[in-house]
Amino acid sequence: MAAVVVALARPLRCRPARLGPLLKGAAGAARSRRGPGGSEVLKASLKRGVALSTGSFLVYEGFRLISGLAEVHASFKVAEVIEQADYLYGSGETEKLYRLLVQHKNSEDAEVLWRLARASRDLAQLSSTSAEEKRQLVYDALEYAKKALEKNESNFAAHKWYAICISDVGDYEGIKVKIANAFVIKEHFQRAIDLNPKDATSIHLMGIWCYSFAEMPWYQRKIAAMLFATPPTSTYQEALRYFHMAEEADPNFYSKNLLFLGKTYLKLNNKKLALLWLSKAKEYPAHTEEDKQVQKEALELLNSI
Repeated sequence: MAAVVVALARPLRCRPARLGPLLKGAAGAARSRRGPGGSEVLKASLKRGVALSTGSFLVYEGFRLISGLAEVHASFKVAEVIEQADYLYGSGETEKLYRLLVQHKNSEDAEVLWRLARASRDLAQLSSTSAEEKRQLVYDALEYAKKALEKNESNFAAHKWYAICISDVGDYEGIKVKIANAFVIKEHFQRAIDLNPKDATSIHLMGIWCYSFAEMPWYQRKIAAMLFATPPTSTYQEALRYFHMAEEADPNFYSKNLLFLGKTYLKLNNKKLALLWLSKAKEYPAHTEEDKQVQKEALELLNSI
């Protein structure tokens, strides 16, 4: 940081020396306009002008220096917050991560905001979180994700978490809203994939979208058909394609992708491959509460086959 300060301060120290040629030129021009008895008046005026010019210049340069330092400090601070947040996320410290990021809820940086949306949602998923707190966190997460998109529409993670948060909010607003939101959700997942084709999580979530509409109950299909001329639909084959694409992008990246590969093969009556992927899901190391839930569901499905 000290080196940065020195580098920024250096122009301020050397700039006033450059005033010499300017002042010399100004004095020469003034001398050519001087009349009898006007030398003292001119000299006084010139002194005042030089004093004002130098003072204004120093104020301007000082302001530039302070502004530059503030910007550098802000960028360093954002980078530090993101580094701390990623460490806590990797360590599974959900509550500490949320407490860190919520202090920056008014940030102008999309990278901070989508991480806050994710942290809010993760906190809502904890079994220790009350129903009332969960609802508030879900709606807060959507606001943070929305703000992240407003700050940077080209941020793939902002699109991903905006779609996830819209889906979560739909659980509180009824089947009509949930189905209506489905088109928006799919659009943002696709945008996230387009922006970063190697992000396995976005691809997995598109698979979840397809799986959800493939297994949609008949009464929900009926509501969807009443609401939309072309309601959202999908198939288990399409879902399976995305789950495999996600695994190819980042093998063994997520316990839930393994679980859904197994569940989808079960839906397609392929017990051999269902056993393979469900076994992998059951044996996946449990780093998070979600991993533990995946292990439990995988074991139950294995026992049912």
